[in-house]
Amino acid sequence: MRFMMLVKCAEKAGPPPKELMDAIAKLGEEAVKSGTMVLTGGLAPTAMSTRVRLSRGEIGTIDGPFAESKEVIGGFAIFELKSKEAAIESTLHFMELHKQHWPGWEGETEIRQIFGPEDTSSESAEARIRQMCQAGPG
Repeated sequence: MRFMMLVKCAEKAGPPPKELMDAIAKLGEEAVKSGTMVLTGGLAPTAMSTRVRLSRGEIGTIDGPFAESKEVIGGFAIFELKSKEAAIESTLHFMELHKQHWPGWEGETEIRQIFGPEDTSSESAEARIRQMCQAGPG
């Protein structure tokens, strides 16, 4: 099962401490060696970003920074793991590094399962996805 972890925090949190980045690099090396990490990266600030929005039948672009953004996605990682529980365990460890190496930092990591062709190629999978979309936020 593939999972994407989205790290969210206030954009004005500033750059992470070197100690945190070193600890994350070590964690990443271990995940690559074990074959669980697929991809990881940090994202540019919203001041360097553009949104493309479809609203009321019109498509438009908006250049950042975005005044309404209280929280932004600062980084992501994609993992191949056996279960959602394994994804949660991995994320708890990742967040513990933030707690240890960046006192006062506040944020969250959202865990989302990634659906691939194997998850949507059958009628039962399509029905399950339709049902999840109709259910909306839990």
